[in-house]
Amino acid sequence: MANQSRRDFMRNSLLGMAALPLGAGILSKSAFADSLPRLDPSAPEAEALNYVEDASDASDHPAYEEGERCDNCMFYTEANEGCSLFPENSVEPAGWCQSWVEMG
Repeated sequence: MANQSRRDFMRNSLLGMAALPLGAGILSKSAFADSLPRLDPSAPEAEALNYVEDASDASDHPAYEEGERCDNCMFYTEANEGCSLFPENSVEPAGWCQSWVEMG
């Protein structure tokens, strides 16, 4: 009986050690996601979608409607102020772009 418990312990320990690199990879990706660089409004991808850091600056754009902001768009991720349209950057929560879609 004692040998069985020892075998179980060794097997579980080895499995746990094998999973460590996977866990470290997951942790480093989430840490990276928490510190995305802010999107520059003059970047080509931002200009292509008429991104502005202050939604009121888009009031003359035909697609803009009062109350539309990055932080109430379906593409926005609150945890890291990210946007799935600009996956390598964070966006200003009060910003806007022409691809805004109501969260729902």
